[in-house]
Amino acid sequence: MEKPKNNFKIVSDKQARMILPNAITLVGVCIGLSSIKFALDGRFAIAVIGILFAGLMDALDGRIARLIKGTSKMGKELDSLGDVISFGVAPALIMYFWNLQYLEKLGWFICLMYVVCVALRLARFNVNSEEESSWKDNFFEGVPSPAGGIIVLMPLVLSFSGLGELFFNVNYDLMVPTIFVIVSILLISTIPTYSFKRIVIPRAMTKFLLFGIVLFFGALLVYTFKILAISTFLYLFLIPVSYFHFRKIKKDRNITTDKNESDDLEDIL
Repeated sequence: MEKPKNNFKIVSDKQARMILPNAITLVGVCIGLSSIKFALDGRFAIAVIGILFAGLMDALDGRIARLIKGTSKMGKELDSLGDVISFGVAPALIMYFWNLQYLEKLGWFICLMYVVCVALRLARFNVNSEEESSWKDNFFEGVPSPAGGIIVLMPLVLSFSGLGELFFNVNYDLMVPTIFVIVSILLISTIPTYSFKRIVIPRAMTKFLLFGIVLFFGALLVYTFKILAISTFLYLFLIPVSYFHFRKIKKDRNITTDKNESDDLEDIL
């Protein structure tokens, strides 16, 4: 007679599935913190690349968690705290060490304002993320914090890409604080922006999509700062496009505008 096997488990299957996405989130936090160290050492190019990798980790953790059914309340809170560090504190300090420190108290105040707006934006996400799914899932409410963290680094990216001197007569002392103020407002605004979460691609177009992704990342590896600058400009161009697209969808669906509806936009990062 065979004895029943005792399957010894340190953690349950559910908890095991939670480990991977949370580990990816923590890796992103470590990369974001390391970018601050690179900025302190004057290695600003590597600091910007660190924020890019932190953004990649942020894009992967939630999607992997949903794919393997490892989502959890702890993971959501951890992701938000990590975003404050990687896309709030880190970009603010990078730009402070690069340019804003020369504005003295005003420069530090601008950094504080930006980080507070990132925290407010993520606090709103934690409150609104329990809403039922709808067509609004295709839109964020305001600019998401990872995009905001990349946009505030735009002056630094332009300086490394050479595009700032080639096409513009850039005054970085004016450009940096201006971008910080604008992005801070966009973060806490209710302007709808594309989330790109539910893009449906016909099967026949899949190979072209994969080729385009490979082509993009290949160009990003070779012409890192030029491609990053162009991509950021394209994203900024899409903000008004997404606003009018959102308005058109609401009009087509005969949705009335009221205060409660303005708070129903999906806000998942």
